[in-house]
Amino acid sequence: MKPLHAFSLLGVALLLSACGGDGEPTQAHGPDPKLPEPQRGLLPSMKIAQPAAWGELKPTVPEGFSVTAIATGLKIPRQSLVLPNGDILVAEGRGGSAAKLKPKDVIASQIKAKGNTQVKGGNRLTLLRDADGDGNYEVQAVFADNLNAPYGLAYANGKLYVANQDALVRFDYKEGQTQADGPPTKVTDLPAEINHHWTKALTISPDGRFLYVGIGSNSNITERGLEVEIDRAMVWQVDAETGAHRPYATGLRNPTALTIQPQTGQLWTVVNERDELGPDLVPDYLTSVREGGFYGWPYSYWGQHVDERVRPQNPDKVAAAIKPDYSLGSHVAALGVDFSTSAMGERFADGVFVGEHGSWNRPNPVGYKVIFVPFSNGKPAGEPIDFATGFRGEDGKTRGRPVGVTVDPRGALIIADDLANTVWRVTRNR
Repeated sequence: MKPLHAFSLLGVALLLSACGGDGEPTQAHGPDPKLPEPQRGLLPSMKIAQPAAWGELKPTVPEGFSVTAIATGLKIPRQSLVLPNGDILVAEGRGGSAAKLKPKDVIASQIKAKGNTQVKGGNRLTLLRDADGDGNYEVQAVFADNLNAPYGLAYANGKLYVANQDALVRFDYKEGQTQADGPPTKVTDLPAEINHHWTKALTISPDGRFLYVGIGSNSNITERGLEVEIDRAMVWQVDAETGAHRPYATGLRNPTALTIQPQTGQLWTVVNERDELGPDLVPDYLTSVREGGFYGWPYSYWGQHVDERVRPQNPDKVAAAIKPDYSLGSHVAALGVDFSTSAMGERFADGVFVGEHGSWNRPNPVGYKVIFVPFSNGKPAGEPIDFATGFRGEDGKTRGRPVGVTVDPRGALIIADDLANTVWRVTRNR
């Protein structure tokens, strides 16, 4: 019997996706989403993103704001960091080396590849500088290269930290420099075997003492066995000086971005949840991260909703699972989060911006935008507000896919777009 070729597998996927349920055009958001019953099938529903150039178009932003491309021609920009002098660092790269386990994995990779850039990852940090403050970033220089799929970035006390896919490293940094003085120093190794989820999110405590690293699982729901999930699906706390680390919170399938709430010092994350339970399960989410907390993966989702696929079951872990703070909707693929400031205007002063990379496994695509989740009394409150849209147009073409979002304290939102290989800057009109 001859094996199925990739195109045959792709055809099967499209056929099966056409037979699947459409899912709701809108999804439940907030602290108490109504969750549907799980749907199981041979393959999840899939929808290919059809990339197209922006051309004369650009993202749509709220009235009273403007958006400008401040860097183009990058090599897969992921996360960004605004340095104390206003320079912007951008991490560029593509990681991952997980072997395909089943035919569905081959099919899924074909689907995803059609919606991603074909540019080779830069494995570098690029520095952007607007020297005269006119909004035109006239300097675009390679700050450091020969990195290994850099993703998370953090800065404190003259040290610049970078989370490669295999190690947390640091550079000495002097304000104003446009190039690193030399290769980085390793702080600690990070789990890199298989690397089903390769991105390593990063943030740092206000005093610079501790780093927090988000490490995704090595599977959807432990298909590769529990032994390859050691030290994964969790947030590490790392001593910035010594590299000593410990689990800070666990049961987080794929914590793709981390940020510290300025007023409270509380750690928050956005998490990409599990697949193959239908187009409207399981919600990706925004949540505070409690020290010692367990958030359910792989045994349950959204608190005590048991995932019957997981073997062996663990009722004690299910009972201990913390319900996340805020549903973002299923399969939106949130990859960026940052707290706002008053410089973004009254409507967007209190809350977080979230970059939603966009779904591939729903017949009705979701995500492909940047949203704002308003806060009240330190917690998410109310429906999300669309802040930057148009990445996927009404014509079904996808012109960009948001990843990292970073608030410039001077009053701008920086958006990394890894499909158009562009960095966008959204500012208030004065």
